[in-house]
Amino acid sequence: MTIAKSLLLFALAAVAEIGGAWLVWQGVREQRGWLWIGAGFVALGLYGLVATLQPDAHFGRILAAYGGVFVAGSLAWGMAVDGFRPDRYDVVGALVCLVGVAVIMYAPRPA
Repeated sequence: MTIAKSLLLFALAAVAEIGGAWLVWQGVREQRGWLWIGAGFVALGLYGLVATLQPDAHFGRILAAYGGVFVAGSLAWGMAVDGFRPDRYDVVGALVCLVGVAVIMYAPRPA
């Protein structure tokens, strides 16, 4: 159950951080205004909160692993929202990152 909870938290964190960054991008680069930027700031703050809910107590480990989730999630967000089509190197790179997440977070460690 702990791995399932951790994976759910990583997914929620990805939506909050990538969505927040996208909202800020839209507000600034696409000139959608301060409401979009403010919503992005709120989402980015929620990302920080969600990250603290991970069962593992090590900040560095959580953020390092989240980096791999962010890489894969960013490509997925781009596909879903911006019409981005990753090439095979994007896909391979994202898979390598996700394997890294699994090793960092879920490899058996001595107690």
